[in-house]
Amino acid sequence: MEFIAVAVYVAILFAIAFFSMKKTKTLNAFFLGDRKIGPWVSAFAYGTTYFSAVMFIGYAGKIGWGFGLSALWVVIGNAFLGSYLAWKILARPTREMTARLGTMTLPGFLEKRYQSKGLKVVSALIIFIFLVPYSASVYMGLSYFFEMVFGIEYIYALAFMAVITAIYLVMGGYFAVTLTDFVQGLIMIFGVFVLIFCVVNSPQVGGFGNVIPALSSVDPQLVAPVGPPGAVALFSLVILTSLGPWGLPQMLQKFYSIRNENVIRTATLVTTGFALLMAFGAYFTGSLSRLFFSSLAEVGNNVDRIMPTIISQTVPDVVAVLLLLLIMAASMSTLASLVLVSSSSIAVDLLQTVRPQTDQKTSVLVMRILCIIFIGFSLYLAIKPNVILTFMAFSWGAVAGAFIGPYLAGLFYKKATKAGAWAGMLTGTLFCSVFSYLFPDSIPLVGSLAMILSILVVPIVSALTRQLPEEHINYVFAYKDSLSLNTQKAFSSK
Repeated sequence: MEFIAVAVYVAILFAIAFFSMKKTKTLNAFFLGDRKIGPWVSAFAYGTTYFSAVMFIGYAGKIGWGFGLSALWVVIGNAFLGSYLAWKILARPTREMTARLGTMTLPGFLEKRYQSKGLKVVSALIIFIFLVPYSASVYMGLSYFFEMVFGIEYIYALAFMAVITAIYLVMGGYFAVTLTDFVQGLIMIFGVFVLIFCVVNSPQVGGFGNVIPALSSVDPQLVAPVGPPGAVALFSLVILTSLGPWGLPQMLQKFYSIRNENVIRTATLVTTGFALLMAFGAYFTGSLSRLFFSSLAEVGNNVDRIMPTIISQTVPDVVAVLLLLLIMAASMSTLASLVLVSSSSIAVDLLQTVRPQTDQKTSVLVMRILCIIFIGFSLYLAIKPNVILTFMAFSWGAVAGAFIGPYLAGLFYKKATKAGAWAGMLTGTLFCSVFSYLFPDSIPLVGSLAMILSILVVPIVSALTRQLPEEHINYVFAYKDSLSLNTQKAFSSK
């Protein structure tokens, strides 16, 4: 039965991709859907990219096992900081400024904002290189689930997912991704409700009312406001997973593609609700893991096997199929966004810098080829044994650390300089890379510090270096004046 369900699901993806292929003749259509994406689809695209097998399999299992119910702090951070405030603060200025500057990518935005082709080239390379581990971690999480729940060997599950991603993404581009995101979002919502119901009502848990007493009997620290690993470890995870989306190109891309600012209010509320539900379902289930296993030896001393094992023990086969589709849907969306953003960093940013005369048809073809290459690199890395959380935390820290400072300053700080942007980008990436190597057990903390340092370094260096031409800054920020004027007219008309 599970194979039939997967086959039907994959057939739907391919049908959407085939339909979308006719609408993706230009680079703008392939990468941004012609900036015509509505509120619900935009919200689901953001949410399904945010939450993948990395969260459901890697993060939920390890964090839930270590922190118990205090893992729910991550839920609050993901919903409020990573979703609500991200849309509330970033969506409008990102959409307006990138449309005004005529940019489709984050490297393109940095080039236009700071008048630096070098920033564009280096940031494109950072994206393509450092997002590979994140993509690999998604493949790993999904393949573990296939292996544990359905007995499909890890390597075959890995190859299967890579082929599906390549076919439907190369055919349909961003338009296909957004359409499937909506379908996948609905599957995820229903699946999470079923997951919570089955796990909570399992014999090991015994209902919602028994959660706290049962966990407390195992270890009172599991129901404390901060779990055993401590506040620094917990809140570094909150910062990494919640502030990280503010500097990740695959998340910021969702703001580029929205139809207009009227979309933002609805999308903000929908995204926040979606994030709250997804994060709660994953981390709450993970926090109950101590009720299912007395030690990690029962899952082969591999925290990545905690969630698949819980699911295989608690849900009927029919429900397991639904949860397979839930995790598959979450992962496919994330993978598609990662591959699109990474391939665009070369096809859009590097190729058009080296060969400005490249036509649209060639650029789309190159981008499709690069999608396959990126998937190949991710697949190779995913074959090597590692921990999902390590891969994902390093990737988020390095990429978000590189861009969060220059991006936020570019949007809101007129005095940000080219040197400041360079300093923020290099500080974040190098700090995360060096210290992750030196302290591999502290990668979430290192990633969080990389982002904070990037934010702080940009204005400090900008204050000490030459400002950009005033006419350029006036042009870049002219959209703010037009927005203020429109607001004044709206009030005066009342």
